[in-house]
Amino acid sequence: MAAAAVSESWPELELAERERRRELLLTGPGLEERVRAAGGQLPPRLFTLPLLHYLEVSGCGSLRAPGPGLAQGLPQLHSLVLRRNALGPGLSPELGPLPALRVLDLSGNALEALPPGHGLGPAEPPGLPQLQSLNLSGNRLRELPADLARCAPRLQSLNLTGNCLDSFPAELFRPGALPLLSELAAADNCLRELSPDIAHLASLKTLDLSNNQLSEIPAELADCPKLKEINFRGNKLRDKRLEKMVSGCQTRSILEYLRVGGRGGGKGKGRTEGSEKEESRRKRRERKQRREGGDGEDQDVGDAGRLLLRVLHVSENPTPLTVRVSPEVRDVRPYIVGAVVRGMDLQPGNALKRFLTMQTKLHEDLCEKRTAATVATHELRAVRGPLLYCARPPQDLKIVPLGRKEAKAKDLVRQLQLEAEEQRKQKKRQTVSGLHRYLHLLDGNENYPCLVDADGDVISFPPITNSEKTKVKKTTSDLFLEVTSAGSLQICRDVMDALVLKMAEMNKYTFENKEEGSLSDTEADVAAGQLSDPSMSPSAAKDGPSPLVVEQVRVLDLEGSLKVVYPSKADLATAPPHVTVVR
Repeated sequence: MAAAAVSESWPELELAERERRRELLLTGPGLEERVRAAGGQLPPRLFTLPLLHYLEVSGCGSLRAPGPGLAQGLPQLHSLVLRRNALGPGLSPELGPLPALRVLDLSGNALEALPPGHGLGPAEPPGLPQLQSLNLSGNRLRELPADLARCAPRLQSLNLTGNCLDSFPAELFRPGALPLLSELAAADNCLRELSPDIAHLASLKTLDLSNNQLSEIPAELADCPKLKEINFRGNKLRDKRLEKMVSGCQTRSILEYLRVGGRGGGKGKGRTEGSEKEESRRKRRERKQRREGGDGEDQDVGDAGRLLLRVLHVSENPTPLTVRVSPEVRDVRPYIVGAVVRGMDLQPGNALKRFLTMQTKLHEDLCEKRTAATVATHELRAVRGPLLYCARPPQDLKIVPLGRKEAKAKDLVRQLQLEAEEQRKQKKRQTVSGLHRYLHLLDGNENYPCLVDADGDVISFPPITNSEKTKVKKTTSDLFLEVTSAGSLQICRDVMDALVLKMAEMNKYTFENKEEGSLSDTEADVAAGQLSDPSMSPSAAKDGPSPLVVEQVRVLDLEGSLKVVYPSKADLATAPPHVTVVR
């Protein structure tokens, strides 16, 4: 009888086991009582679903520990989201080893410490060998585990914002400890000093240590070779000039000030300032020559068979597109990156079909079936900026989904759920296709994220669909791209990099493989009103594929403060050798 009672109280587990699901989300008001009845832990039956790739349990004030058996029972788990629960003060038993885990979100809990045996997992061998993103923000951590780097050696993004940390463990910055770490956020803590050994983070691109108690910034920070964005606002620095700089200057200026020893230079690193400046001037001259090379540049690229991407800086663009972010998305899907790409050729043959297939594959692989991130592409001509990224209740969010009539998000999701059940019955399958596969990603959300244009129209409803209004067609040559994520900003950047590079490769393939193709009548009507000059069509190129132009898009908060710009100098930095990025 007891077993039957447990079975009846967890219908989600029965369904997941019966349909061999790879994703599971547990949330909602009924969860509190069930977890409390299970002793403040997850039910043991959950750990008998070895096919799970994605598990989320959020918003449960009764959940104090995950429960024993997680590591042994979920060996294929890629993403574990346990945010806004009551985990703490430690994790007993420890989470790992989880050999396949890439994303771990423990934000918004009551964690105070994560010592060995009561933390993330063992250090030898690494308990989280594939972990890329770790979110510990919004806890009560007083210290980090000294063996964190050994436990998760492939960590790329570490978010420690909103804790009680007064220092970082020295082991975090030892040479080679975290060779892939590119994003470190520890704002709103009690940090009193930053070790010069931070220079050993060779891949660090973004550092946010705002609102701490730092009095100095080590000059060695300037030795981080890839560092592009820093934030030290809200710290009382002894060097008042530096304190003023961190409040208003660009990262580049601050790092240069640190590099020459501060206060006019002459100390330490100032010895190499002349040679570094000369090298910087030389690189700027080369970039300028490439931009002004005109026909010669195109010929060089053609001869080498290289792909060309030209980045248009915001300052060079008379009408740059911007995205403003409302604070309510923070608890739903907080991260968004945008870009404009001009010069795509989707008219010949199956070019459009290949483009859409490429997006689907990106969602399946790098985006981990949209659990890590979601991509949306839009016809730029139909996008009216500035855009607003916000969250709305399901009954208030209206959209004209791709290929459907206008509907409220609440009704759309219900309709898709009904279609999914019907599809299963008709095909006698346990899985569904299309948008139906991603409905579970919305479970438990009181508000849904959306992107709204200047006309007030919702053009994107991630992670489900975007709007018929901005649908990409064969006649589309200029696109607005967006990538959103509930995991991390770095994931958005990585996915956007992959998307832009794939688009460049597609354009080259389309040019080199001349395909015959005709527009449909509907598309021809649209084209008649859009392409008044045949020479403006990408297909009109005779000598070679035109370079794609990537325009920077800024993401701002409602006060106008910059949150992110893409592509920054740190983006597209790992382009393959056959791609030339001109900035």
